[in-house]
Amino acid sequence: MPGGKPGRSGKPPAPAVVDRRTELSEFLRSRRARLRPEDVGLPEGNGLRRVPGLRREELAQLTGVSVAYYIRLEQGHVSNVSDAVLEALGTALRLTPTERDHLRHLVRPRAPRIRAARPLPARSSGPEAAPAGPQRVGPACRQLLDAMELVPAFVLGRRLDVIGWNALGRAVFGDFAAMPAEHRNLARQVFLDPATRALYVNWEGKAEMTVSLLRRELGRYPDDPALIGLITELTARSEEFRRFWARHDIRDKGFGVKQLNHPVAGPLTLSYESLLVAADPEQVLVTHHAEAGTRSEAALRRLAAEAADVADAVERTDRGADQDRGD
Repeated sequence: MPGGKPGRSGKPPAPAVVDRRTELSEFLRSRRARLRPEDVGLPEGNGLRRVPGLRREELAQLTGVSVAYYIRLEQGHVSNVSDAVLEALGTALRLTPTERDHLRHLVRPRAPRIRAARPLPARSSGPEAAPAGPQRVGPACRQLLDAMELVPAFVLGRRLDVIGWNALGRAVFGDFAAMPAEHRNLARQVFLDPATRALYVNWEGKAEMTVSLLRRELGRYPDDPALIGLITELTARSEEFRRFWARHDIRDKGFGVKQLNHPVAGPLTLSYESLLVAADPEQVLVTHHAEAGTRSEAALRRLAAEAADVADAVERTDRGADQDRGD
């Protein structure tokens, strides 16, 4: 795992190199530890266990492989692992579909490569190297963002970078435009920004999900230096991040309800949906809306009106500056 504490200069350490074998080993061990024999139909056995969870020999029995084979697999020796073994392992460990995808990513990493741009790229079930170059929100998605005047929204790219937003999204979740580009990242906000911590009523739940999403990114793109650098920095600067990262939890929740405590609007209850952008499925449009007739809807309308007033004032200032330069 990328790690290390900041040096005397206070700067985060240089990005570490991800050991894929260690990632796989720790993931499998963490999944074994959460299961008891009776959970998978095995007798409890006699005596106390030195460590919680299934033993390796029990998991090998459930998977239908030899103990020696499973030990090598858990040690990261993954050459020629069949789909049948991965499927049996996922079933034995009671993995969710998201966790099964992550396991496949860890077992079958691909060599770094740059994918050719195409209108509708297919999502691969295996890990890939992140394409080179910065991500940008396309014109159609930009128009959609601007059209959702009463819907706080932003677009997440690779590494949970915030690469687009609308006026109400900026008013609710932070002034992305005023941030340095390298700070426009959801994980950095959640763990390093006190204002974001105060915004989420259930900050722990938000933090857990954020770490889970980063783990999925690392499984897909284990050779992305920017991603590794981000994880290394968060590991060095946040004790909570280290605690959540050590759990190896993998989840994917694309919808739900957020409880916010906004510094201007007060308490907000917003439903959210995460939608893949068709033109680039490595971008996710995250929308938020309040139930009609609620206090939260009224608060969003007030924030939207204030955001519009600010935008008009900025536009008038810009026009005046242009006229002055013309004179």
